[in-house]
Formats: sequence, structure tokens, C-alpha cells
Amino acid sequence: MDYFIQQLINGLSLGAIYGLIAIGYTMVYGIIGMINFAHGEIYMIGSFVALITFLAIGALGITWVPLALLVMLLASMLFTSVYGWTVERIAYRPLRSSPRLAPLISAIGMSIFLQNYIQLLQGARSKPLQPILPGNLTMMDGAVSVSYVRLATIVITLVLMVGFTMLINRTSLGRAQRACEQDKKMAGLLGVNVDRVISLTFVMGAALAAVAGMMVLLIYGVIDFYIGFLAGVKSFTAAVLGGVGSLPGAMLGGVVIGLIEAFWSGYVGSEWKDVATFSILVLVLIFRPTGLLGRPEIEKV
Repeated sequence: MDYFIQQLINGLSLGAIYGLIAIGYTMVYGIIGMINFAHGEIYMIGSFVALITFLAIGALGITWVPLALLVMLLASMLFTSVYGWTVERIAYRPLRSSPRLAPLISAIGMSIFLQNYIQLLQGARSKPLQPILPGNLTMMDGAVSVSYVRLATIVITLVLMVGFTMLINRTSLGRAQRACEQDKKMAGLLGVNVDRVISLTFVMGAALAAVAGMMVLLIYGVIDFYIGFLAGVKSFTAAVLGGVGSLPGAMLGGVVIGLIEAFWSGYVGSEWKDVATFSILVLVLIFRPTGLLGRPEIEKV
């Protein structure tokens, strides 16, 4: 039972990271009907910005950990938001009216470009980081030990989910996003700045990916230019599993994949965890093609 709870917490923290990245995929798809395959690299850039910021503030003599973490988070979200906005302007906006294959190829090209861009700037070697938040919370007479970083990841994810839900449901930006999701042409006729809404959607998704990137850096303490690819694939899988276009579905899909990986690695072996993840995805889509929380698309005539 103790081991089960340990793996459950590990799976929830990993699933929270996948969910944060998956929200970016599902938000972009919900509004423009396209998949941003460069989103995994945006998450990777967020990790590097957090690491560089930590080294920079350390060189300036800032040693108070809460302040350092806050500066890392803000810098990572700011810089990755700029990258997200740039990806939308370069890879998507000029091709928005083109056949869907064109922006798909453009996004894949942008993904490869960002990978090599970071490799040239930072090198191909892995970048380590010493633990910033050492210590663990022990439970059940010491049988279960959870790092403070993993607990912080779960809490931050819950706060962000509540915040984004309120933003989508209660603000003018959220209403504009929902209007663009339903009918961009009609939303534009009613005074909604569609280009601005789409750009802000990319910015918001990039900011969430930055949070995930920083959490991965703090939890595992090592990053490289290639971490965005596999995380991006799994987060996209999470978005599909939960139902592309559904924010709760993206988070649910991320948590499900995180739990599958944690329990499969703990009880069976880590070699086959990816096989288990994608096998369950296939089974879910066979019996529920729209995902766990997805809604069937209604063709407008």
C-alpha cells in the first residue's frame, strides 16, 4: 500500500506536467483547428530560460530561494510567451487559409528549427542543476516520501487550472476565445479581433508550457535540447486522450498518462511504459473516438 501511494503521487506530478503542456495543444486546436507541433519545443525553451535565469541571478548574488524561483518563473513565462507569439505569426497566420497540410508541415519545420536553434546556442550536452528545493515530506511513518517540488507541481497545476477555467468562463477574453472557437468569421463580424485572440491563445499556451518546463527542471535536475520532442508527443497524446478542444480533458488525459507511466514503471518495468501508454490510447479511441471528455464535431451547413 505504501508503494502504491508513492507511485500515485509520482504519477500525479508527472501527469500535471503533461496536462499543462497538453492545454496548449487543445487551446490552439479548439480555436484554429490545427495542431501546434512546435509546442513541445516551447516547453523545452521554458526549461532552458529557467536554468539560465537561475544562473544569472546566482551570479548577481540573489540567494533567497523564494525570490529566485519567482524570478525564474516570470522570466520563463515571459520569454516563452514571446516564442509562442512568434510561432503563431510566422508558422500559422500566413497559412491560416491554406489547406491544412501546409501549416502542419510549417509547424513541424518550426519544431526542428527550434531544436537545432537551442542546440547551437546551448550545446548538445545535458545541462544539470543542483536541487533548489531539497527535502521531502514523509508520510505513513516514513514509508512514503514526496519531494517538495513534486507537491508544488501538483498545487501549482491545480491553481492554474482553476485560474484558466475562470478566465475562459468569466472574462471578455474567454468569451472571445469561445466565440472564435465556434465561428471565427461571425466573431469577426461582431467586433472580435480574431487575430489578437489567436495570438493571445498561443501566448497563454506557451506560458503554461513554461511552467511545466521549469517544474521538470526542478524535479529531474537535468535538461537537454531534445526533451521537448518526447514530452510534446505524450502531451499531444494526453490532449487526444482527454478530448482535443477540452481543457479539463487535456488535464485529465495528462493525469491518466502520468499514472499509467508511474504504475507501469513501478510494477512492470520502465522499458514498456510508452507501449502501455499508447496501447491504452488506442483502446480508448476505438471505443470513444472523441476522447474521454471530447464532444463530437457537428458539421455546419
